Amino acid sequence: MKKQELVAKIAADAGISKAQAERALGAFTDAVTTTLKKKDKLTLVGFGTFEASDRKARTARNPRTGASINVPASTVPRFKAGKALKSAVNK
Repeated sequence: MKKQELVAKIAADAGISKAQAERALGAFTDAVTTTLKKKDKLTLVGFGTFEASDRKARTARNPRTGASINVPASTVPRFKAGKALKSAVNK
């Protein structure tokens, strides 16, 4: 599903315009991004948890050339699905 398809689905299910649904989706993604930038955790009970995780610096190999590459430390977003979401997907 692409963003515009999601916006159309939200609009239809909520009985709102596509413009309102797009603004709501944008507000949600902005809230998640802002929370993760602060390295806080966002939990939606039953759906899942978004959190930022630190990844250590490491040495990797280029599979094409075999040369070693230094990969710097970074912060990456993580999502852990909640029990209700897992159950709904496995039905």
